[in-house]
Formats: sequence, C-alpha cells, structure tokens
Amino acid sequence: MLSPASPASSVSSVAEVERLLDRIATVDPLIRSICTLAPDALEQARALDAEAAAGRVRGPLHGRAVLVKDNIDTADLPTTAGSLALAGQPHPAADAPIVQRLREAGMVVLGKTNLSEWANIRDAASTSGWSAYGGLTRNPYALDRSAGGSSSGSGAAVAAGLAAYAVGTETDGSIACPAAYNGCVGFKPTVGLVPTDGVVPIAASQDAPGPMAASVRDAAALLSVLAGNGVDHAAHAVDGRLAGKRVGVPRGPYWGWSDAADAAAERAIAALSAAGAVVVDGTDLPELPDTIWEDELLVLLAELRTGLAAYLSHRPGDGPRTLEDVVAFNREHADVELEHFGQGLLEQALAGPGTDSEECAAARARCVAAAREGGIDRVLREHDLDALVTPSYDRAHRVRLQGPEDLVGSCSGVPAMAGYPLLTVPTEVVDGLPVAVSFWGTAGSETTLVEVAQGYESVRDPLPPPTFAETVG
Repeated sequence: MLSPASPASSVSSVAEVERLLDRIATVDPLIRSICTLAPDALEQARALDAEAAAGRVRGPLHGRAVLVKDNIDTADLPTTAGSLALAGQPHPAADAPIVQRLREAGMVVLGKTNLSEWANIRDAASTSGWSAYGGLTRNPYALDRSAGGSSSGSGAAVAAGLAAYAVGTETDGSIACPAAYNGCVGFKPTVGLVPTDGVVPIAASQDAPGPMAASVRDAAALLSVLAGNGVDHAAHAVDGRLAGKRVGVPRGPYWGWSDAADAAAERAIAALSAAGAVVVDGTDLPELPDTIWEDELLVLLAELRTGLAAYLSHRPGDGPRTLEDVVAFNREHADVELEHFGQGLLEQALAGPGTDSEECAAARARCVAAAREGGIDRVLREHDLDALVTPSYDRAHRVRLQGPEDLVGSCSGVPAMAGYPLLTVPTEVVDGLPVAVSFWGTAGSETTLVEVAQGYESVRDPLPPPTFAETVG
C-alpha cells in the first residue's frame, strides 16, 4: 500500500542505482559477490522515483536497492542455488513471498548474490563461497580469505558497498559467519518469523531468511519488510535502550578459539558495560553431549531430502525433481560440479533416515531440548537476562578449494537448533580482517536484540572500509 510522502522521497533511487552499478562494475570483478544483475534495475528505480515525486511512498525503504541470495525465487531472474542443475532452467514461476514484500515496500531488486552451492549442505569438505554457477566469492578485506558461507555474496557485497541491504538465509551459521568474516551486520531471525516459501530449502526446522546490512538500524528496517507482521524493528534501533539491559556472557566453548576474537569480544563487553548494560559474566550454557551435532546433521539431511523434492516439484522446466536427480546431475557433470570437492552430504541424505522415522523425531527432540529449555531459555531465566553475547568466529581463514576449511570457532549451533534469533555485529578490524560479536535471544526477542546491538554499535568505533588487498599478514 502506498503511503503519503516521507523523507525517503527525497532520495533519488536512480542516482543510488547508478552509483551502485558503477561501483559493482569496478569492484565486483575482484570479489565475485553478485552472480546475476537485474537488467531493469534502472527502470525499477525510475518508476519508484516517479511515485515519490507524485507524493506516494511505499515505506521507509522506498527506492533503496537490495540484493537477494540466489537460493530465493525471483520470477524475473534465475534462481540456481549455485548449481548448474538449476542454472539452465526457466525462472521460477513467481517471486518468493519475501521478494514480493521487497517489491511492495518499494525496493529495487538489484540482482542475485552468489552463495556456497546448495547453501553449503553438499559436502563436509566444501568451500564456503564457491558454486559451480557463480564461482568463488572472495573477502573484500583480503582476496585470499574466505567470505564465509553460505550467504557469502550477500555479506561480501554489503561490506564492499555494492548495496546497503541484502538478504541471506541461515540454517546454522550461514548469515552469522559471512557477516562476521566480511564486517557487516547479519540478523538471523526466529525460525518462522520470515516465510521460507520459494526458498531452496535445507531444513524446515532451522531455515531462516534474514537481513544483512551496513548497520543495525538498516538490518532492523529490512527485517520489518521481510517479516511483514507490522512490527517496526527499526524503531527499536535508537540510542538509550541499552541502559539497564542484562546481558549474559556464556564462556564455556565460545571463548578460547581465537585470541583476536576473544580480545575484541572483551572490549565489546567493556563497551556494553560502560554504556549502561548490566553485564553478567559466567552465564554458561549446560555442556552439550558430543552426539548433539550428529543429531542435528541427521535432522538436516532428512529434512533436506523431503524439502528439496517439494521445492523442485514446483519449478518449471525439465530440471531435477528430487535429491536423487541432483546427485545424478553432479555425477554426470563431475568435471565442473565435483572439480574441487564431492557431494558426500547429499549422498548421506539419500542413505539416511527420513523425516517420518522415529530416529529423526528423537534426534530433533534432543536438539530442541538441549538448545531451548535446557540451554538458552534456562540460562536467560536463571540469570534474569535480556540477551547473551559471545565472540562470533575467528578471523576469515584462507581460501582452500580442496580439503576441509580451517573454520575456527562458531557461535551459531545452539541458536540454530533452538530456532532462536542471532544478531551479529562487527566489532573491529584486527590485522586487516574483521571480527564480530553475536547477540543471542529467545524466540521472538528480535526487538530486544536490536536495542542491545544498537546500543553497542553506537559506542563502537566505525570499521575501516575494505581495501581489497591481495592478502594480509
């Protein structure tokens, strides 16, 4: 619905899109974050400027440009999940509901961003940011470093200034990791807050599309569009809301992976305290059994097999219809698809239990019990906390196209299994690479996390922009 003119009407969409297209032409050949540009981006911008000139503005993001991860359906652009199996197929028959919401909010869909192929569920030794369709996305702070994954292109593009707004998706770490590695804000919302219809799935129990943006306020504004539930998350991104918030610091396994990430997180915690937050240290989550990660993977692979078939059944053309079809395609095109690593996880999904099995149900129940009532909710309740804060990841590792990645540390697993929100905010650049902290909360706590994260961001020094260096020390 169009609304009366607002301050957004003074922003020229055409000018913004022209500026971004110029920057994309200059910068993106270095990082390959965008796999498809919208040929009508300027036409979209002109139409939105005409609406604004007529006194009709769709919302606060009217005329702003947004990039969309290439596992989200767009009727006017290819949707490939990074795979050649979908690259040659007709476009999806309709926009995903979240893309419809972007357009209804007056945003210019500037293009699609590259991702880790099949959102990084293909092989245990996969390379984050690589897809057969889009190639390898690189980190704008150092071109020999990973852009993380699986929302690699979305994170790298925002950090490189190719758009202020992008949409990513997360199942376990796929927004948080590229946000941390590239030095932008990433917001994985509560599972179910943002619809996943028209999104190439991994697992319905954990998949969550969410915003990646240049600031907490921008991420909050984009989340309001994606959620479409009438909540103005950006209204909570104001100074003064941090005072009195009780923020817990779970140590346990979240410290000790990286001296650089630990030191940056300690400085962030000191800044939170100085800005008025009540920091409660030592609020550790109960120790998880080692087998919980096996349970999570079992559930993800079972839901992948079922969910992918359901998604593919609605795609036009003569492309794959099942996971078996995808595995067969990769074998037939092994010279390209399997050039760098295999598809062991896809094959494991075919051989494993299904979603209707007792084994899958029991594994999912253990994950939920450990992560929710036995984990995040228990700690929040026992210490009367509003949120938790931890280091996010170590600095971006060097890219390696063969062999397992040197990914060190992660904050995303427990919130992922719980289906709870995770808001990642960069803290500083250490020896040329960004590091970040992540704020955790319970289900539906997005506005609280925005208030805490905005309070921190407002007192944190701005990050230096990426230099596109060949390497760092």
